[in-house]
Amino acid sequence: MIGSLEIVVILVAALLIFGPDKIPELARAAGKAYGDFQKAQISAELGLSDLDMTAPVNKDTTPDQTDVDEKVRQIAASAGIDVQDKSTEELLALMEEAARTDDMKNIPKTE
Repeated sequence: MIGSLEIVVILVAALLIFGPDKIPELARAAGKAYGDFQKAQISAELGLSDLDMTAPVNKDTTPDQTDVDEKVRQIAASAGIDVQDKSTEELLALMEEAARTDDMKNIPKTE
């Protein structure tokens, strides 16, 4: 377990090595990398890596959109989520919530 003295020594060393101007930039980059890692982890856990979650949803029912909707329903059903009378967006939100809940269960509690 890292104590407070060790953290202070690490922070002072980082300040001396990188300087006060670079520390906020490095912290932003580390935070962004951590966020990207979590998004990738959730996507991999749900098996949705081939779906583009950032693309706007087209309301037209095209064969491609139908395939995506069907795949989302299959994945949600295999995860134990009730898929009846739910839209694709609702199912994606439920799957993301389920993945986050599972992640929270795996975090060891510190005392």
